[in-house]
Amino acid sequence: MIAPKDNSMTLFTNHAEAGKELADLVKTQLAFEVDLVLALPQGGVPVAFEVAKILNCLLDIFVVRYLCKLGYPELSLGAIASGGVQVLNPKLMDSVKIPQELIHQINSREKHELLRRERLYRKNRDQLEIKNRNIILIDDGLATGSKMHLAVKALRSLNAAKIIVAVPVAAAETCGDLANLVDQIICLKTSTRFQGVEIWYRNFSQASDEKVKTILETCQAIL
Repeated sequence: MIAPKDNSMTLFTNHAEAGKELADLVKTQLAFEVDLVLALPQGGVPVAFEVAKILNCLLDIFVVRYLCKLGYPELSLGAIASGGVQVLNPKLMDSVKIPQELIHQINSREKHELLRRERLYRKNRDQLEIKNRNIILIDDGLATGSKMHLAVKALRSLNAAKIIVAVPVAAAETCGDLANLVDQIICLKTSTRFQGVEIWYRNFSQASDEKVKTILETCQAIL
């Protein structure tokens, strides 16, 4: 695991600067040849763009949507992800006793939103192949890391060869947990007293849908 101990809190100006700093670390510390850079939208996209450029790799999004009952966002029954992957939490489903019909409705709602985002961001491009590829998976930071955990599980089910997680900042405990699930984790800044990803950025504004589309199109054009 490439992750420094607690750092003095030096803030990133924005996502692009965080991406450039992360890209420099990735270039020197990456233990595997990488075929594809995947970003968790929206915050992961401008960070991943800088890494994709320095590695001369294609960039794509990887969308994860929690399956939550309306009005209860803290109760995640599981998630769906790009590539048609579904990860369920059977213990929670049994404990809250949600009817199967409602689960289907929740799944349908989130699948619709996932596909909407993929069509919006990719336009007419298909999702890039995951199977047998070495993939670096990027977000703008990790607090609990729940979405990243789900994304890693989804990529495993799609038969990715190697999975490397790279982020500008993370909770130290989360880095340790993820290190047991992936082939390598690279993180610029960690803290044992982590209070949220956003406080590590002077400007934490998320990339708009148009910005995400532009970044993906730009990466396609220059590589």
